[in-house]
Amino acid sequence: MVKFSKQLEAQLIPEWKEAFVNYWQLKKQIKKIKLSQIPKQPPQLDHEFGRSIRFLAHKFSKTFFCSGDASSEIIQVRSKTMEGGNEDVYYQTELLQLFSEEDEVKVFFERLDDELNKVNQFYKAREMELLERGTLLNKQLDILTDLKRLLTNRRRKPGFLPPSNSWSSSPRNSDFSETTNESSNETNGEASETEEVIASLEKNGVSFINSATRSKSKKGSTKMALRIDVPATNPTRTISAITSMLWEDLVNNPKKEGPTDFVNRKKIQCAEKMIRGAFVELYRGLGLLKTYSSLNMLAFTKILKKFDKVSNQQASASYLKAVKRSHFISSDKVVRLTDEVESIFTKHFANNDRKKAMKFLRPQQQKESHMVTFFVGLFTGCFVSLFSVYAILAHLSGIFRPNTGRISYVETVYPVFSVFALLSLHLFMYGCNLFMWKNTRINYNFIFEFQPTTALKYRDAFLICTTFMTSVVSAMVIHLLLRANGFLPNHVDAIPAILLLIFLALLICPFDFFYRPTRYCFLRVLRNIVCSPFYKVLMVDFFMADQLTSQIPLLRHLESTACYFLAGSFRTHEYGTCKNGRLYRELAYVISFLPYYWRAMQCARRWFDECDVNHLANMGKYVSAMVAAGARLTYARQENQLWFGIVLVTSVSATVYQLYWDFVKDWGLLNPKSKNLWLRDDLILKNKAIYYISIALNIVLRVAWVETVMRFHFGIVESRMLDFFLASLEVIRRGHWNFYRLENEHLNNVGKFRAVKAVPLPFRETDSDG
Repeated sequence: MVKFSKQLEAQLIPEWKEAFVNYWQLKKQIKKIKLSQIPKQPPQLDHEFGRSIRFLAHKFSKTFFCSGDASSEIIQVRSKTMEGGNEDVYYQTELLQLFSEEDEVKVFFERLDDELNKVNQFYKAREMELLERGTLLNKQLDILTDLKRLLTNRRRKPGFLPPSNSWSSSPRNSDFSETTNESSNETNGEASETEEVIASLEKNGVSFINSATRSKSKKGSTKMALRIDVPATNPTRTISAITSMLWEDLVNNPKKEGPTDFVNRKKIQCAEKMIRGAFVELYRGLGLLKTYSSLNMLAFTKILKKFDKVSNQQASASYLKAVKRSHFISSDKVVRLTDEVESIFTKHFANNDRKKAMKFLRPQQQKESHMVTFFVGLFTGCFVSLFSVYAILAHLSGIFRPNTGRISYVETVYPVFSVFALLSLHLFMYGCNLFMWKNTRINYNFIFEFQPTTALKYRDAFLICTTFMTSVVSAMVIHLLLRANGFLPNHVDAIPAILLLIFLALLICPFDFFYRPTRYCFLRVLRNIVCSPFYKVLMVDFFMADQLTSQIPLLRHLESTACYFLAGSFRTHEYGTCKNGRLYRELAYVISFLPYYWRAMQCARRWFDECDVNHLANMGKYVSAMVAAGARLTYARQENQLWFGIVLVTSVSATVYQLYWDFVKDWGLLNPKSKNLWLRDDLILKNKAIYYISIALNIVLRVAWVETVMRFHFGIVESRMLDFFLASLEVIRRGHWNFYRLENEHLNNVGKFRAVKAVPLPFRETDSDG
């Protein structure tokens, strides 16, 4: 049977862990009470006499504790109102009987009171936030409903628009603005219905003003206008926002008379989607709060039963009555709001289909299949076997001996297979990260805003990795067999390119198989990275962009592959065609710069959105990395003392910059005031030595660029192998960095009790003159 402490550890909400009952500390206090009951044996007594004394003392203690009326109260829990005029209630326990271990019992109930007060205050604060959010969402939904009515009326009659003033906003202050202009051609019935809708909107705080005159109220204060504020979370919305602003500024001239703007159906649908997502997050928050309440109640029950068992008293009944009367148990506001959200969501977003609504509100996670584990083991065994066969064939075919066939193989086949090998290694490291995040209860799905139903699990990552590597090694074996049987090189060397095309086709395949949600999420994130300046940067976007900065060798291999297989040089096997070309050399700079450029643009956009200078400092780190990468590329082609000095200065500066950011900003370590020497106050891993080892390992892997300066001279195969080895070390370093980066992000969420995503709402009031 699993102990309750382990059950509580597994079920509690990680971000709210500090707000839960400290069951473990209370359990330690009970152990102290138990130890205080054991009478101490005088050293001069022999063993038998001492055992008799302990027996009599135990009987005396038991008689003392159980004497008197069993129904008499042992403790009394009093509720008091805090000073200051607020309604907060705190609990204080008084001991009504004398305990032999009075000090330890008193400490226990003092701590128990502190935990009960802590739970009540936290629950009340979260409850108030959710109730306010629910009220705001109801208001947003009412506005949405009225605007949809206006849209329906307009579609019924194209000339239909509100009769008096227009609903507008300043385009310079919003991403999207909706306006409706005067219309004097409506019928009396339509005007009456429109006035009813406008009255309902004004009741919800929406004022209609004339966009041409910017009229003011009778008291002279500026009226408020409504705006739809849809965040530009992707490039499409950003372009739409810019287009909307230009259209209103250039086409919808304020001096132009007559109706020009109208409520746009597409934008209303976007607002509806935002409100629906906000209701889903509200429902999730309510569910977490109910879980918080039930787990804490169970913890109080368990710990009081332990106290009764140790002290031979019946104190739990009295205290549990006070617990049940406390706010986190007695309040039914969360339950009522949960029922209300279910009813509203079913009516407005699921066409009165409760089953459909519950699919949104309570998504069921897919059960882990043993078949995935089976195939991971199967493909792992196949990979090991095939790789052994490949090593034997490579030795027998003599591709490692100095001849032209060796050069041909390395130049045409190696880049493609290296792409798959580095990608598979990165997937393997990501699978290890997922495994560690799950075991340490780091809520990576919440941090990355992944859907739990479709998020990739560590077994899935291992399955993709092993499938890739088995396929690649199979192709390598087939390639060697065909070469050994005398097939023409220009035919055989096309196999890697065919394999690459197959995997690209699988990546963009629209059919729902082989992790389609994950594949399309990956493509969306890549699109967002490429269009970095034009959208709001999310955690998953800059996290993936950081992965790309470690995969520059992979991008360079893709460049080589494209050159050989698209330019047709693989047919003639003139390997100098690509390397000696000016475009190829210039493109090498672009490819080396692109990941750093994308990441720098993300930092610039975050600074623009959040006005935090730390993002500019972070952008400087990627700019310095670009300069260092460019200097190393130039030095590889122009070996002289000047460029050697430039490489040394730029690389050392960039490395120090990166190490500081890794340890201090991304990992939150190297805190001189921390209770853990040069670490941070909160650590998820219990063994502190792991953090020190990780710091040293990160430093070593960060200085792998020294190899490019030392200029070791090897043969073509050895040089390629060394490059692949260094690229693999960078991928391993990145996977190692990923765990601590997300650990720090998780601890930041824990410190701020962030367990529910804050969804932006589309409708908000703004100064019409703004």
